[in-house]
Amino acid sequence: MKYLFFGTPEFAAIILEKLIKAGLPPEAVICNPDKPVGRKQTITPPPVKERIMNYELGIRNKIKILQPENLKSYILNLKSFNADVFIVAAYSQILPKEVLEIPCLGAIGVHPSLLPKHRGSTPIQSAILNGDEKTGVSLFLIDEKVDHGPIISNEELVMNNEEMTETLSKKLAGLSADLLTETLPKYINNEITPLTQDE
Repeated sequence: MKYLFFGTPEFAAIILEKLIKAGLPPEAVICNPDKPVGRKQTITPPPVKERIMNYELGIRNKIKILQPENLKSYILNLKSFNADVFIVAAYSQILPKEVLEIPCLGAIGVHPSLLPKHRGSTPIQSAILNGDEKTGVSLFLIDEKVDHGPIISNEELVMNNEEMTETLSKKLAGLSADLLTETLPKYINNEITPLTQDE
């Protein structure tokens, strides 16, 4: 199985690290460019890149890191990996149709909610503000609409009354990685039938 991992923040870094530890490293990681941070505006890599750079040379040298400003300019580069599937977790850019069409098995989105509930960019905060008793993660096939494609698998997580965004995000990232580790081989082997989201 060959895949590319698209992700930028800590949520994505946690997922990536667990996939690597499970023996499922990507061919390459695509994340946002380094940017100035803090009062001194120190140029800082995003968490996903930083996590890879902290690995020993053996792993670090096997995973290419791409940081495009514009994905459309990287189409040929992305095609060169001949990836079966893309995994997208909090990448913070919308993948254009030309990119979604590259992998033969599509692009799998990781969303920290039980889709279609809390579609959009703030599902974790929304679950807390709504006082939800449970949330979860969904793996879905990305199409041209936001968080809209058919569900491959999902997993519930019971929430407590004292959940904070940071702690809940870490829990859901870990749950996402476990679900990916379990689901990816089945999906690659055509053992899963994606289900249309219940609108």
